[in-house]
Amino acid sequence: MDDAIAEAPTEGTLVLDLDGFEGPIDVLLTLARDQKVDLTRISILQLTDQYLAFVAEARRIRLELAADYLVMAAWLAYLKSRLLLPEKDEEEPSGEDMAQALAFQLLRLEAMQAAGAKLLDRPRLGRDVFARGAPEGIQIVTKSIFDLSLYDLLKSYTEHKRREEFDTWRIQPTELYSMEDALEHLSEMLGRLPDWTSLASFVPGAGGDSLMSRSALAAHFVASLELTKAGRLELKQDGVFSPIYLRRVRSS
Repeated sequence: MDDAIAEAPTEGTLVLDLDGFEGPIDVLLTLARDQKVDLTRISILQLTDQYLAFVAEARRIRLELAADYLVMAAWLAYLKSRLLLPEKDEEEPSGEDMAQALAFQLLRLEAMQAAGAKLLDRPRLGRDVFARGAPEGIQIVTKSIFDLSLYDLLKSYTEHKRREEFDTWRIQPTELYSMEDALEHLSEMLGRLPDWTSLASFVPGAGGDSLMSRSALAAHFVASLELTKAGRLELKQDGVFSPIYLRRVRSS
């Protein structure tokens, strides 16, 4: 592109752009490489002057430039003024910050171009690397053991899990001594009570720790309260947690 600009053609001459710039930032990267210095230490002012000269020369030889090239030229001219003039207290970025941002964009574009070049340099199938020829005639035989669909497998698994989780729980019946039996037992023993007698002596299996023994003691105690309420028994207890005694009510 530089050689084409250096030799300005006359009007009507065919001009070929062989560099293939893809935008103004690509032109800036090419100009920056011409300085042959590290992009992190490049002179933004010198790069701006080169780009503005590039645009001016292109317009002088009547090359059609896209609008983004002209926008970049205007922005670089503004950047140059910000770098040369003293900084003012403004909210927008300083000239140094804008120059660093431009240098970062150049570094990123250079990295992208380098990565693309490495990809293109890799061996290509059909040119550098050749695939294997026709595949061998190996016959693959598959044999299905179960002819089931996915729906059948999922349904079978779901029914199996459902049977495990919702199994029937059967509670064994509990044998307890009822109050009716205790009331009948005490009523039969009323005529045989000689005097004060311990309630525990009427309880079958008294003193045991089984559920039946404890329920029998509770049932006889409630039955004795019912008979006392009916006026057929008398109860007494000498102290807290002392044995309970009972006797038949004597007729007057």
